[in-house]
Amino acid sequence: MQMAKLLIAYDATEGQTRKAGKDTDMSKNHEYTDWTAVGQFVVGSWPILISRKKVATMAKRTSPTAITKVGLPSDQDAQAAQQRLRSLADPAVAAGSARFFKTAPGQYGEGDIFIGIKSPTLRTVAKEFKALPLAEVECLLHSDIHEDRTLALVILVGQFTKADDATRKRIYDIYLANTGHINNWDLVDISAPQIVGGYLEERSRKLLDRLAKSASIWERRIAVVATHWFIRHGDFSATLRIAEELRGDKEDLIPKAVGWVLREVGKRDVAALEAFLGEHCRVMHRTMLRYAIERLPDEKRRAYLRGKPQS
Repeated sequence: MQMAKLLIAYDATEGQTRKAGKDTDMSKNHEYTDWTAVGQFVVGSWPILISRKKVATMAKRTSPTAITKVGLPSDQDAQAAQQRLRSLADPAVAAGSARFFKTAPGQYGEGDIFIGIKSPTLRTVAKEFKALPLAEVECLLHSDIHEDRTLALVILVGQFTKADDATRKRIYDIYLANTGHINNWDLVDISAPQIVGGYLEERSRKLLDRLAKSASIWERRIAVVATHWFIRHGDFSATLRIAEELRGDKEDLIPKAVGWVLREVGKRDVAALEAFLGEHCRVMHRTMLRYAIERLPDEKRRAYLRGKPQS
């Protein structure tokens, strides 16, 4: 198999960075005559990414000659993390994940790429890179590879739980700036409660109302799943408000998420759940309703499904 190559170049004259095309021979291409190669990172058939921000930072701190000698990054940056993941890749697991997360054309995960790493293994790798700088974590989050993005989010959650207020704000801002890369249900579910819910616990939650109205299915899912943090702390108000906003959402992954958090409310306060159901059961998405009533007695479940809740 032809290996993909990613070339990053630094122009010593103009102080700029440029990414060359696949298999570009910079020595023979006049466009790159004045450019110095910074890195060419390949593991197997998977390219290792390097951010332009990182190269620009290197350029400011180091002479162009020194940059050419940098070689592979240290053991605590995005490239090292990606290399570690590639060493654990399993094509059979990748194929199963691609089917499970609906990556076929027209499905919600269309185009997502898996290399095949199970969750326990990935969380072990996250411990190895738990101190990864935030700029490097964000680079991972921009990867096309699902496991890279998962690793980034697991690391962010781990860092958020132990961070001071200023660092928590940085992580929260990085998260919201990258919702386009948090683009599958598992990525949302492992991160939104801790980062978004955790940050907003003692703050205004108006952001959740905005996300609940988003055209992005993933931002809407973030809005509702983030409220699980509040549920765990005995506060159901945001959950019930967002559930009302999304009660008729027709995207399959949203009714499932809303029904799940409503069921979580019911575990702690069945009266609060039933008050919501009594008002909305006739107009709720059926999947949402079925998820929400799972733990109720059979007779009550049947009544809510008929749209005739018991008084």
